[in-house]
Amino acid sequence: MAAPEDRRRFALASWANVVGNAAKIVVEGAAGVAFGSVALLADAAHSIGDLVASVVVLVWGDTRFDDPDSSHPHGHARIEPLTALFVGAVIAVLGLSLLYESARGIVRGEEGTFSYVLLGALAFAMADMYLVYRYTERVNADLDSTALAALATDCLNDLYTSFAALVGIVGLMLGYPLLDPIAGGLVSLLVVYQGVSIGRENVSYLVGTAAPEDHRERVRATLLAHPAVEGVHDLIVYYDGTVLEVEAHVEVDGDLTLREAHEIETELVRGTRALEPVGDAHVHLDPSGIGEWKDAADGDGESDRFAARDPRE
Repeated sequence: MAAPEDRRRFALASWANVVGNAAKIVVEGAAGVAFGSVALLADAAHSIGDLVASVVVLVWGDTRFDDPDSSHPHGHARIEPLTALFVGAVIAVLGLSLLYESARGIVRGEEGTFSYVLLGALAFAMADMYLVYRYTERVNADLDSTALAALATDCLNDLYTSFAALVGIVGLMLGYPLLDPIAGGLVSLLVVYQGVSIGRENVSYLVGTAAPEDHRERVRATLLAHPAVEGVHDLIVYYDGTVLEVEAHVEVDGDLTLREAHEIETELVRGTRALEPVGDAHVHLDPSGIGEWKDAADGDGESDRFAARDPRE
């Protein structure tokens, strides 16, 4: 799919999250104020943070589709995990806030007035978030955006917190108001866990963590599959944002002409970039059998710490 169409679908999914969260806040907030429901007001307050996160993704998240420029020669791949990291942080903070409110409700005890309007508002909120979740997931099935994935997770969190609020309101209806803060406390722990998980994943993208071994081996096998390649060493595969950067030294016949070597290098780079999720590749050709100049200078084998050599060597 062309990049402009991907960008349009990303924007639509982001807008769906903004509008969905805004509608949830208005409906739940109005019902909560009218009938003094702490559970409903807390759920609406939780969605304020979700709304902020959705706006951040809408404004900055689609920069992943921007072409490289003089300021960002490798593109804008790191901006997306940065926005997802923000979403994860918001989720974790709101989870902690909900946990605090739940603990305070257990200690102090809170009472509201039961009304079927409260149940109607919660039913609307849950249907609203479920539809936004399904739409975001469907769009992201093709885009594979970490920012949209974080928003989808946030929609699921909203379903959990709304269910906790539902338990609390049913408790009001049956005369057991303590059910509200207890259910909210349990769900808040899950919310905090998911926020931390999103944060950890996207921090890995931002700091250039090494790729999983299966990605590394797939890159290595692709390089070795070229008929002119006799060995691969100093192979480094790491994350640059949500895509992979590849650096490799490839051993070829030392008697090749410069033009022949250039054609081989071009084919290797093109083949490596075709792999998912590789974003860019840098291949250096070495004459086979003579070793590396830095090996001779250091003499301690330290340069081989990232080696992924051909077992035929």
